[in-house]
Amino acid sequence: MRRLGGVIAALVLGVAGLTACGSDDDSGTAQPAASPSAAATAVKLATADVGDYGKIIVDGNGRTVYVYDKDTAGTSNCSGDCLAKWPVVAAGAGQPQLDGIDAALVSTITRSDGTMQLAVNGLPLYLFVSDTKPGEAKGQAVGGVWWVVGADGRKITTKPGASGDGYGY
Repeated sequence: MRRLGGVIAALVLGVAGLTACGSDDDSGTAQPAASPSAAATAVKLATADVGDYGKIIVDGNGRTVYVYDKDTAGTSNCSGDCLAKWPVVAAGAGQPQLDGIDAALVSTITRSDGTMQLAVNGLPLYLFVSDTKPGEAKGQAVGGVWWVVGADGRKITTKPGASGDGYGY
């Protein structure tokens, strides 16, 4: 009996301790819980001045995004080995955060595997694996089919200059 009383006392203290840790807010109103997973899955697109291309669209990490001439509006034709070099800009959860880009230009497409990919003017967006830091656009004009995207949503077909934005993988 004595042991049961000790267990009950421990449970009461444990519950009281958990309740005390519930909130530091003294206002008496419920505060919405922060949602780190929502913030972590929200995709961001912004603009940045990159090389000779002017203001182009970049992802939330400042990496250049590209469109592919073999895609059509609403459809990705990059799969297999293509995706190994050109990973998709995944749509994430909820509305993408946009900075310097007209929201009317941005949409999503459903890929053949059922995943969602961000698109601009209906064209799916990709990253290039050789662009490892913000400001790089090494994927520009690779194979004559990969292009950076201007802030207006149009592909920029300027060939890389002597600034080192080469064609290599």
